[in-house]
Amino acid sequence: MPYPHSNIPETDIDAQEPAQVPPPINKPTWIEILKHTALFVATFACVTFVGIIYVGQDVGAESYFDMWPHGALFASLLLAFLATHEFGHYFAAVYHKVRVTLPYFIPIPLGIGTLGAVIRIKEQIQSTKKLYDVGISGPIAGFIVSLGILLYGFATLPDPSFIENFSGHEAVINHIQETRTFPDEAPETPDGVGSIIIGNTLLYSFLASFFENVPPMYEMFHYPFLFAGWLGLFFTALNLMPIGQLDGGHILYSLIGFKKHQQAARICFAGLTLLAGIEAIPFLYLQFSEWLPGYEFSSTVIWAGILFFLMRKAFHRAHEWIAPLWALSLMGSVGYLYLLGGGLEEAGSLIWVVWCFFLVYFVKIEHPPVIYEQHLSPRRRVLGWISMVVFILCISPSPISVLN
Repeated sequence: MPYPHSNIPETDIDAQEPAQVPPPINKPTWIEILKHTALFVATFACVTFVGIIYVGQDVGAESYFDMWPHGALFASLLLAFLATHEFGHYFAAVYHKVRVTLPYFIPIPLGIGTLGAVIRIKEQIQSTKKLYDVGISGPIAGFIVSLGILLYGFATLPDPSFIENFSGHEAVINHIQETRTFPDEAPETPDGVGSIIIGNTLLYSFLASFFENVPPMYEMFHYPFLFAGWLGLFFTALNLMPIGQLDGGHILYSLIGFKKHQQAARICFAGLTLLAGIEAIPFLYLQFSEWLPGYEFSSTVIWAGILFFLMRKAFHRAHEWIAPLWALSLMGSVGYLYLLGGGLEEAGSLIWVVWCFFLVYFVKIEHPPVIYEQHLSPRRRVLGWISMVVFILCISPSPISVLN
């Protein structure tokens, strides 16, 4: 029989083609699963390889193969954090029926063996509630796993003689054998040998105060649970920066809205450039002292120019923001180096310089507006502000440096 209130003749209805069933959302194909699995395996191999360099107990080992279980343990811990973080995002997106890819793990046989992992959102998230849930699920899940790894590492610490399993630590070993404690400061190393110093954080320092035999930050990277836990918490803090489309940007945008987030993101980025200046100015100073003696103090002028163009790009030429934040950032960097820091003769890593360029050219500083602005529930708001506290507790102004 014909449908009521229809102007379509019965014969036309019978001739209609069956409705097209839309493809299922977030149902990966076997090819996609194999591709993502291959990336994970490659990343595991790379992290295991470089992990041997950090946590491989090389005293008595005849080859790298003898130390692969140490590297594999480090890789398992670090990738447990990365996988938990990314699948936190993934399952939140699946719950809200947002089209999303499986996590892409990024292998690289340098540094810590990976550049992390990412998922790709295939559509614009149109409401702040969904944006918030997808944004916060990864950091919260990853934070819990990293905190568990770190606490287990603290609870199972060996005595200081553990460092005797690693070569090239003769001065530290001699001090431990005499006093049964670590030296307060990193001893001088032979020419051409560097000591990696991991930057302390508020949370790490607080937790370490409850345990004995905690290694100093210049030896911490030999302890797989401590190093993997610290890295997990630090990467959580990087993602929680309230800038652009980082997880923290999604969260803070959902909490305070577009206009206030724009202001907060610009101020946060200016603080980040202050840290970058503390790295960049000594680095340029030392390059000039080696290649163009007499022009060392041009390092500040060059950084001032780089900083201006960075902010000009980041703030879309809004000079009412560029001028004051540029001046404050530059004065803060120079003031710290001359009044509080070690001067210009010691250069750390360039982590914050690289991160600033990455944010400006890839992530962007300001969050794009969301179509449907929704008021978050009290529980979501509390958890969102807690995540901002986690950012402060887990970030390090000087994450990694090398003492020669």
